[in-house]
Amino acid sequence: MTVPVDGWDFSWLDGRATEERPSWGYQRLLAGQLSQATAALDIQTGGGEVLAGAGAENFPPTLVATEGWPPNVAKATALLHPLGAVVVAVAEDAPLPFADGAFDLVTSRHPARVQWTEIARVLGPGATYLAQHVGGGTNVEITEFFMGSLQTSNGRHHEVEVERAKEAGLEIIQCRNERLKLEFFDVGATVFFLRKVLWTVPDFSVERYRQRLMELHNQIEQEGVFRSSMSRTLFELRKPPAG
Repeated sequence: MTVPVDGWDFSWLDGRATEERPSWGYQRLLAGQLSQATAALDIQTGGGEVLAGAGAENFPPTLVATEGWPPNVAKATALLHPLGAVVVAVAEDAPLPFADGAFDLVTSRHPARVQWTEIARVLGPGATYLAQHVGGGTNVEITEFFMGSLQTSNGRHHEVEVERAKEAGLEIIQCRNERLKLEFFDVGATVFFLRKVLWTVPDFSVERYRQRLMELHNQIEQEGVFRSSMSRTLFELRKPPAG
């Protein structure tokens, strides 16, 4: 059976893997910020599940979401259009196709690439950026199991991202980072995860890594679990008011 891997629905892993959640509750914070906005932009929305989960009753009069992967664009459009949000296809490394200062709120959950200057550009004076980022060293245990020891970049470390946000002209309201647990209870759950979260093992395929998958299966059979770790960072930033 082939399991679809578009969007950000991980419910197929129920009972087969567990992911520790950050303490702050991003979706609840997102709902609160949306309810106070008049024009909001959600960047790299995936299949739109997180944005939709914030509740259409909290959506501002103008709500736009961007996404770059065609299967996710289609999924997000089907989910968000009936709720009143517009989905725009934009590659994650492309400039945002919006006017300067167009939004009083920009949000993103787990953006693959963060374009700080573009975020700052489309925010209006006094506007907010609320996001949950994947931090440095996330799932390094999985990556190194399949690919060997790596020289990892610190580009997604929260302290590095804070400096980049400041360089783009944004003020730090809060930056909170937590290290969290991820556990897999069978090799099929790991395959699903690697097919969905493509950057963990960029060249992953079952055929290419069949031997390592067999070794992982044997390890889980013996130990009952394969453990990895994640880093999550909550950012609440502000563009300084005019003047």
